Amino acid sequence: MRFTVHQDSHIGGRSTNQDRAGYCFTRDALLMLLADGMGGHALGGLAASLAVQTMGALFQERAQPGIHAPHRFLDDAVFAAHHALHRYRAANRLPDAPRTTIVVCLIQYGHAYWAHCGDSRLYWVRNGRVLARTRDHSHVESLIIQGRLPASARLTHPDRNKLFCCLGAPSLPRVDKAPVTALKSGDQFLLCSDGLWNSVAEHELAYRLTAQAFPDAIPALVQAATVNAGKSSDNVTALGLIWLGDEAALPPPPLSSTVLPVDSLATTMTAARHAELDDVSVGIAADACGGDAEMDRAVAPMHAKSKPGQAP
Repeated sequence: MRFTVHQDSHIGGRSTNQDRAGYCFTRDALLMLLADGMGGHALGGLAASLAVQTMGALFQERAQPGIHAPHRFLDDAVFAAHHALHRYRAANRLPDAPRTTIVVCLIQYGHAYWAHCGDSRLYWVRNGRVLARTRDHSHVESLIIQGRLPASARLTHPDRNKLFCCLGAPSLPRVDKAPVTALKSGDQFLLCSDGLWNSVAEHELAYRLTAQAFPDAIPALVQAATVNAGKSSDNVTALGLIWLGDEAALPPPPLSSTVLPVDSLATTMTAARHAELDDVSVGIAADACGGDAEMDRAVAPMHAKSKPGQAP
């Protein structure tokens, strides 16, 4: 696999950043994750961290080096994260579990699979055009789909932030999965929190991804969202990828999984840093990325402070 991936995040006008994003890959499979902890509930940032780490750990366990039954894996990963949040609630005797949205994309063997729960989104862009995006699990989105509200209500309706589905809720989450999608070289994916799509129109989002150099497009989108929203800006997080398939010598120089040993995994998902997670045994094993010099050189760009991305 050959691809270019970048991520960026901004706290916006909030006191803390409860968004979490990351990716990990083997020789044959790549997993991208983005979670937006629900600020109206306790420990939203912890919920997002725990969801991302739980799903990343399941990918590490099952990618051998590809994922068998990808759609089943997406279900299993989302439900594993949901149950991890409820185990945390029980272990800490909380009245409610921490809650978060999630959007996840799995790419392997030239095909993409994605799923979501809540209102964090995935956009699939080809040649400057949005071919597909996830549909928010919100009451306003439901009314728009039913024709009872105009599309513009997504940005102005007083109930626009009310979700009927998330991880950590008392009921099991609804997991919407897209059909398997065959990729072409140059296809782009954007995973983002609602802080971005609430403030940047879809046509502008697609234009920026195409018109700008990809390493600049992701931070530019995050900056545009925070500027447009002003002092009331939500947390804004974006994780973007250009798929380059197996073609050679395409600029910009992409990350490539071909340098990884067959039984190895590279990841940007680190262990939890929240004190509250001390008793939760989830996360990515640090030594999964170590021990091989060539592999370390390929993975090194992903450990940059803010925007892991292209290989040098």
